[in-house]
Amino acid sequence: MKRIMTLALAAAMVFGAATGASAIDFKASGQWILGMSAGEANFVDKHNGRHADSNDTFSASQRVRLQLDAVASEALSGTVYFEIGDQTWGNSSSGGAMGADGTVVEVKRAYLDWVAPNTDLQFRMGIQGLALPSAAGGSAVADTDAAGITASYQFNDNVSLTALWSRPVNDNYTGNEFGRNSNYLDNIDVFALTLPLNFDGISVTPWIMYGMVGKNSLNTGWDATTNTYNPLLTKDGSVVDTLTSRFVGMNTVDGLAPSTSKAYGSLFWAGLPIKVTMFDPLNVEVDLNYGYAEKMGRYNVYKRGMEIVRASTEREGWVAKALVEYKMDWGTPGVFGWYGSGDDGNVKNGSERMPSLSPFPSFTSMMGGAGIDWSANSALYEKADNFDGSWGVGLRIADMSFVDNLKHTFIAAYRGGTNSPSMVKYMSSAVAWNQSSLTGNSVEGPYLTTNDGLLEFNLITSWQIYENLEANLDLGYVVNMVDKDTWERSYMNDSFSKQDAWKASLVFAYSF
Repeated sequence: MKRIMTLALAAAMVFGAATGASAIDFKASGQWILGMSAGEANFVDKHNGRHADSNDTFSASQRVRLQLDAVASEALSGTVYFEIGDQTWGNSSSGGAMGADGTVVEVKRAYLDWVAPNTDLQFRMGIQGLALPSAAGGSAVADTDAAGITASYQFNDNVSLTALWSRPVNDNYTGNEFGRNSNYLDNIDVFALTLPLNFDGISVTPWIMYGMVGKNSLNTGWDATTNTYNPLLTKDGSVVDTLTSRFVGMNTVDGLAPSTSKAYGSLFWAGLPIKVTMFDPLNVEVDLNYGYAEKMGRYNVYKRGMEIVRASTEREGWVAKALVEYKMDWGTPGVFGWYGSGDDGNVKNGSERMPSLSPFPSFTSMMGGAGIDWSANSALYEKADNFDGSWGVGLRIADMSFVDNLKHTFIAAYRGGTNSPSMVKYMSSAVAWNQSSLTGNSVEGPYLTTNDGLLEFNLITSWQIYENLEANLDLGYVVNMVDKDTWERSYMNDSFSKQDAWKASLVFAYSF
């Protein structure tokens, strides 16, 4: 660790000397985080009489993030953000086995900040955080890291404007089919405008984003062995599953890349997050979102395992979220809820779920990013989440404190589906609703119909041991209310027994 920091500092100083630059102020920050988790995230106990695959009940892992800022002045600086891990204790490939020495150092972010001379126009160029404006439970569209350029201008104390161009995907297509060229029509580019409006007691940030998706951008190439396209999986697994109508549990006949004569398809999103604090200590948040992904051909999907139907890749939908909370001396009680449009049961007209790039819901902790948002091997003990195709309502009592430096947050939330029950006839099995989990390379969460439901409970306890050291105990339990009759109805001799999910994680985080 010390060697990495020393080398980075030395390289920066040598570069500065070679170019004759003025003195640079180096600032270091970061976080050491490690923890232990136990749990079971699989909602299926048995499938066709056999026990479903399950992961280890217990795991321990760690992660280190180090950020180095090279500041020349208030108008010019550069930032590089390293991530070491996640390293699972005992795992060889991640460097956690005996002897360590795994290759696990990653560049999470690397960007340049500068201000146009004699103006208030600010630029950020490079791999940076891509977080669209949101309120009430996190972003329903994108909150991740991506390469691009942002330009921001502050008109006055109340109004500013930010423009963004980002290229989250490019040069991943290998071709290998009928002599097609690699890296051809395989980029995704998005362009966004946000208009933050901040006044006394209220803030509103309308935003829009247009995108273009190449016909080969969602796969890596043709696999002659399986006669299918190998899907493109980003680090968080989000792009493939959330930009087309296709669902990971659908019983498709061919690969992930439908045939189309279009070189590029259009993407579009719009959002309106609103935060009202003028009635302090009452806080009200509302967030409205709409998204559209143009049809890029059709694909074959089985209906009841026999009849082939031509499904459209088009996807269009909306999500609305809200939070109301009241801050008191002992804690902050509140209620929250959301509604996301769902599929209507007809695959020929595409999907009615809202598309997204990389959403980050944070209402709950086991199916969202509430709390410290990290646990040992979270993919094993948590279900990935998205607002689309679902609705929910919940109660949260945040930051309850009866002892100094000790806080508790209690969350209870019911989640239902907005997808038509008739969609099950297009699924690959009676447990297809459970296949869209983080361990299945998706961020869409379980696929729920209007007959299904999940009831989640969280208890998060935070102990501030020192000013920079926090211990976080996160307990979660999800009651499985998925309707067996709905999912077993379409497949003869395909049955399952369900189970509840749970997790318990203890995390220590040192931030500086």
